[in-house]
Amino acid sequence: MRDGEVLHEATLGLTADGSPRHSTALLGEVERAAAASGGWDRVGLIAVGRGPGSFVGIRIGMATARGLAASTGVPACGVCTLDALGHAMAEREEGDNLAVLDARRGEVFAALYSSAGERLWEPLAIGPEALAGRLSDLTGPLRAAGSGAVRFRQELADRDVDIPDEADPLHRVSARHICALAGAGGGDSLDPIYLRPPDAQRWRERDTSQRAE
Repeated sequence: MRDGEVLHEATLGLTADGSPRHSTALLGEVERAAAASGGWDRVGLIAVGRGPGSFVGIRIGMATARGLAASTGVPACGVCTLDALGHAMAEREEGDNLAVLDARRGEVFAALYSSAGERLWEPLAIGPEALAGRLSDLTGPLRAAGSGAVRFRQELADRDVDIPDEADPLHRVSARHICALAGAGGGDSLDPIYLRPPDAQRWRERDTSQRAE
């Protein structure tokens, strides 16, 4: 982006067998984005989503941003993915907005934002029923978006939450909103936001516990 204008944006789809392509195709797409801006000497800031989200995806994104910053000399910063989603919703209509990402394991990553995009709840990992219960304390219109809102639409419907149609692009964390937040000073450190331990750590702890028994 430059002065609010999107110069290049792309979404890397899955491979033929359904595997993510970020480990093999990300750098090539980054180079195309840099070329669209006129080359690396025209790039003033690298922005990357720091989570919450897929553990492996976050690690790859953060490592790529650090490597690019070190090799090009361009500063890099991280943006909370929920903040990017909340920012996108704030552009649509007035009212509180709930950013909800599918966290697997029957949970979601969520955060609440005002109509101005200000964070009202800190990001948390929570079950959909518990989230719906927490929303019962809120008054006024409420909209939710994100992969978690789509997956757990029925659980949130009891709270009368407005959730756009599944095909609405609002449900996707957008690179343009990550860049917009970073460009407006909303970026932060390159420390990842996981909110909970990775599956591998949980499996190790489970195996250790079983051996101890």
